[in-house]
Amino acid sequence: MSSKGKGILLTGIRASSDIHLGNYLGAMKPAIERQGEFQSHFFVADLHALTTAPKKEDLRRNVRSIAAAWLAIGLDPEATILWKQSDVREHVELSYYLACLTSMGLLERAHSYKDAIAKETVVKAGLFYYPVLMAADILLYDSDFVPVGKDQAQHLEMCRDIATFFNETYGQLFKLPQAVIMENVAIVPGVDGRKRSKSYQNGIDPFASESDMKKQIMSIVTDSKGLAESKVPEEVIPFQLYRLIATAEETAGMHDGLCKGGYGYGDAKKELLRKMLEVFGPMRQRYAHWMSHPNDLDDVLHAGGVRAREKAQKMMSRVRDLVGL
Repeated sequence: MSSKGKGILLTGIRASSDIHLGNYLGAMKPAIERQGEFQSHFFVADLHALTTAPKKEDLRRNVRSIAAAWLAIGLDPEATILWKQSDVREHVELSYYLACLTSMGLLERAHSYKDAIAKETVVKAGLFYYPVLMAADILLYDSDFVPVGKDQAQHLEMCRDIATFFNETYGQLFKLPQAVIMENVAIVPGVDGRKRSKSYQNGIDPFASESDMKKQIMSIVTDSKGLAESKVPEEVIPFQLYRLIATAEETAGMHDGLCKGGYGYGDAKKELLRKMLEVFGPMRQRYAHWMSHPNDLDDVLHAGGVRAREKAQKMMSRVRDLVGL
């Protein structure tokens, strides 16, 4: 089958921090495993990162870090389009047209907005607007499939709603994209016992230095049960993380050890660290190579941006015609 006959798969990662295990398991790994089945489009969402007002040096490093991680885990830049969101200004243009059709009531139902309100923080318009820009990201490329974690599925449903608003107002143009969810890794726990979230900074970075990764893993919150006591594996965060990357036999071994007693939380953390270094070893080497060659990374992103913008401009020509501009 030619590439033109394949469905379009799109995903983006917000450049607000380094890659964490949830990014890898929930979006990156399934996307890479299926990149040959689709016309794959992967972007680094630096515009979305602006909702936290990062320092420019941090934002630029995060963009490169995410691009390096994609390449390290197997992205083929010849077959897959990899680009920086801000290099394609049509993302922002389309988001405005979509915002003009989107009710505040829909946006007020977004989990990200509700979480911000619950924290009694001053909610910036950019965060409130987040689902609209995300919808533009997806619809701009005529996407068929979007890999998302289960906790992000709501945003894709909102994208489908927004696409429907446009189609009903101006005529059928946008597809209604489908979610690709890996159920067994739908929610990756954070090291502090809460849901893993970039806003909490509680993830494990598989591409961090070994010493930093060790600090992250050893900081995982556990209860006060002693070494000899029996534990409930499903309630133990190191086990919850370990089973996401270990073999069935290895998972069963840790499970039995925790149940029987004589196997402590420190043992589970050390085994999790060992497994992380084993699974990500070759990828970590490739990541280090790309991060030490920033000009090469920038060239890959620029080339991808040229390809992405060509597609985006074609879609925007159709959008402008439909809305009368």
